[in-house]
Amino acid sequence: MATHKLLLLPGDGIGTEIMASARQVIAWFDARLGAGTFALEEDVVGGAAYDAHGKAISEAAMDKAMATDAVLFGAVGGPKWDGVPYDARPEAGLLRLRKDLALFANLRPAICYPALADASSLKREIVEGLDILIVRELTGGVYFGEPKEIRDLGNGQKRGIDTQVYDTYEIERIVRVACDLARTRGKKVTSSEKRNVMKSGVLWNEVATRVGRDEYPDITLDHMLADNCGMQLVRWPKQFDVIVCDNLFGDMLSDIAAMLTGSLGMLPSASLGAPDTRTGRRKAMYEPVHGSAPDIAGTGAANPIAMIASFGMALRYSFGLVAEADLLDKAIAAALETGARTRDIGGGGATLVGTDGMTAAILKALDELSA
Repeated sequence: MATHKLLLLPGDGIGTEIMASARQVIAWFDARLGAGTFALEEDVVGGAAYDAHGKAISEAAMDKAMATDAVLFGAVGGPKWDGVPYDARPEAGLLRLRKDLALFANLRPAICYPALADASSLKREIVEGLDILIVRELTGGVYFGEPKEIRDLGNGQKRGIDTQVYDTYEIERIVRVACDLARTRGKKVTSSEKRNVMKSGVLWNEVATRVGRDEYPDITLDHMLADNCGMQLVRWPKQFDVIVCDNLFGDMLSDIAAMLTGSLGMLPSASLGAPDTRTGRRKAMYEPVHGSAPDIAGTGAANPIAMIASFGMALRYSFGLVAEADLLDKAIAAALETGARTRDIGGGGATLVGTDGMTAAILKALDELSA
């Protein structure tokens, strides 16, 4: 049995609590597949790294990230670090991991489990059966473009500058990822940008159209302005299969899609690099979409499902353990069917549980499904 190396970076706030849940699930699969299937290392990132090293991620942690098969990331940030220098802010650790590992493709599934259709802010008939995949370009665009600065103009005036930049190859590779994934799903891709007011959107539209036409004739590729896409996500989200978009719009649209499922606490994500030319493996990082939730950190109330499901994506995309990933997805759905709910997804008739209770429900479901 091959050993799969995982680097755990819990981070701050509830990151440490939900990572403890992920550890329990990893241990369950380790016992099922054979002891030693997963080799775990752990380090600090974000505010915890700043406290320990004066920076958002240490060089030693980066070395581990470069050498591992996949990174499992919790969450970073909190008011404790609001006053640290901009380059050392907790989020800088996450951005450096994405950039140095060249994780250009961010996959954010939005799935509405049947038991949670009533937890959504939308009507049951609009979200029941929802299964969307948002593919977000992650290493370009306005978050990384230069110049990025605040200029003093004198006379009490300042100018904030962020630069939206995309090259052809960046658009080509993310559209290919979206189309490849669509081939395993509903064979439909919606490319979203703002070509009506942004030159980068004009280029994005041109390149996406060409890639879809020339390389993926079996895929239906359409286009939608990003503001309309946000509206359509809350009007009739089941019209979408795969949505591909740039860094900024992907950030916003995936958060909108998250709330269709009932809570940010439900959504995992995968960030993938290009395949290695020799081994075919991709650098990868898996993380929940939600943040560090400092308001509930330490209370034991955090929803661990997005963290556990992120490990499920690692099983699928990094380790090739598709059957095990499917089993974990079924166990999450089964645990929810029992009525177990953390506070963020609680509702009428639900049994409110904390982080440990929800983790225990998923582990119990794994036992029952694999018996």
